[in-house]
Amino acid sequence: MRRARSRAWVRGPASLGAKLVLILTVVGVAGALGITLLLAGVITPSFSALETKAIDGHVERTRAALGEYAAKVENAVRDYGDWTQSYDYMGAPSTAQSAAFERDSFSPLAMTNLGVQGMAYVRPDGRIQIARWLDAATGRERADLRAAMVRLATRTDLARIVGAGNSGHVYARLGSTVAAVGVAQVRRSDGTGSPRGYVLMARQITSRQISELLQLDARIDLAATGDHARVVPGRNTMGIAVPIPGADGHAVAAARFHIVRDVSLLGRRMLLLAVAGSTLLLLIVLVVLRRVIARLVLGPLQRVERHMQRVRASGAMALFDDDGRRDEFGSLGRSLNAMLSQLKDLREQIEAQSFALGRSESAVAVMHNVRNALNPISTILSQGIAQAPPIDRATVERALAELGRDDLAPGRRAKLAAFVAAALAAEVQGRETMRGELQVGREAMAHVLEIIGQQQQQAHERPTLEVCDLSAIVARNAAIARYSDAASIAFSFPAGAHHALANRVILSQVIGNLLGNAAEAIAASGRDSGSIGVTIHENGASVVVHIRDDGEGFDAATGATLFQRGFSTRAHKSGGLGLHWCANAMNAMDGSLRLESEGRGRGAVAVLTLRGAQPDTIAQAA
Repeated sequence: MRRARSRAWVRGPASLGAKLVLILTVVGVAGALGITLLLAGVITPSFSALETKAIDGHVERTRAALGEYAAKVENAVRDYGDWTQSYDYMGAPSTAQSAAFERDSFSPLAMTNLGVQGMAYVRPDGRIQIARWLDAATGRERADLRAAMVRLATRTDLARIVGAGNSGHVYARLGSTVAAVGVAQVRRSDGTGSPRGYVLMARQITSRQISELLQLDARIDLAATGDHARVVPGRNTMGIAVPIPGADGHAVAAARFHIVRDVSLLGRRMLLLAVAGSTLLLLIVLVVLRRVIARLVLGPLQRVERHMQRVRASGAMALFDDDGRRDEFGSLGRSLNAMLSQLKDLREQIEAQSFALGRSESAVAVMHNVRNALNPISTILSQGIAQAPPIDRATVERALAELGRDDLAPGRRAKLAAFVAAALAAEVQGRETMRGELQVGREAMAHVLEIIGQQQQQAHERPTLEVCDLSAIVARNAAIARYSDAASIAFSFPAGAHHALANRVILSQVIGNLLGNAAEAIAASGRDSGSIGVTIHENGASVVVHIRDDGEGFDAATGATLFQRGFSTRAHKSGGLGLHWCANAMNAMDGSLRLESEGRGRGAVAVLTLRGAQPDTIAQAA
């Protein structure tokens, strides 16, 4: 059952309506997929490009915010650099005036007003003049950050930061703190005099401050590496990390934040909306097409099909009801009516011819089977007539006369007595042999009478099926086939009973025909002897009989025409009704017949398939 379903699936639906529905469904699915791919190829790249531009905008805005934050520190440190008091302080750091400068300029109030947490003055030789870092929360100096700022001032090329101008800015990593550092040369307020060192100011940047600058929920990521902005896409949000460059150009940290993928979400929604709309439109078109096709195509076809089924069921060549359509289906109805009219006329002619032909074919088939059944009788009679007596009667009479003499010698008398006894035994054996042959002839004659007796019933109705013992039918026909004019044949067949549903007389004729054909095939091979083997296999609801011979066989081209009416492989015979009748007889008994051969000269096998008999049916027949 599963294999049958798989074959049906491979072949597709049988009805035209189902095929049209399948085709429309395939077209709809293919169209929806095509539209989806087209829209995806147009919408998705466009929104991806927009999203890329939005990401680039966020990166540039972050860099601009970081640059502006550091620029404010640079502006503050430039005021201290271009200041005559700073210039004098660097020239004479040990005076009372310098002590007052340090007290006023590096006080917590002054640093708070400047908005910085760290300050330092560096001499031209790299020595620290003064350095201080105040905690913005407590106002106390933090030694660890002060030391980190000192290391930055002493290990960094401040001249490269300042460049061609007199000030510059960088970001630096001071312990666990990231700060914007402004650097300026120490000069007079009017910009004259040789620079006497550098002044540094550091403003700490925190996650809260970067969030306020970007108006986003951002944070400072100290573990970030890489000198380029990194984007980590998610389903609904996008993670962006913008590096914060240090004095050497490498990132000291990164500003990390997440943005909602509004553009991408909008693109997906537009894609889904477009796909849904196009799919819905396709479905509407397919439904309308299906209804139109059902009304204009399938409906008229079903009317024609229903009319043909009524014609087939009733056998009456009723004309199709023409609805007056002028399209192809109207033309089809008119052509169908013309064809039905012609078929009605032809059927009347064929019925008249079939009656005469049926009587002729029935008579020829009966005579063919009667001839096959009479052949063994003719052979037995011919052998009986031509058979010489086992001993000469005159010789026996002389021996009996000599035994009646009184003067016969005892030795001679014993020999004559033995001769007469042997003659009597030979006579008895000959009579028994003749009786057996006559018994076979009587069975063959009974077979002929059965064929003739059932001919009328077979001519008008299907044969009645009954429980038949296949082994007995094969054995009976094998005994008759031994008396054919063919070569000496050895038969083998099963001894046990095998039952099937068939008509006993017709099945006996079929098996007799097949055995006779096998014997002729052995004789046609040019050998003086051969063998015919019969096997019977019961397979549930069916019984299969194999009749195998080692005769001349046949090739594939001949096998295709063996069952054609009038075809015969024997040049000395005419008619060709044997196998044709056998095949029709097997079909009439709900069975089948086929012939197989591996090629000419390699024998053949006839395969008969019959319905198996149920155990209860066999018991009733017994």
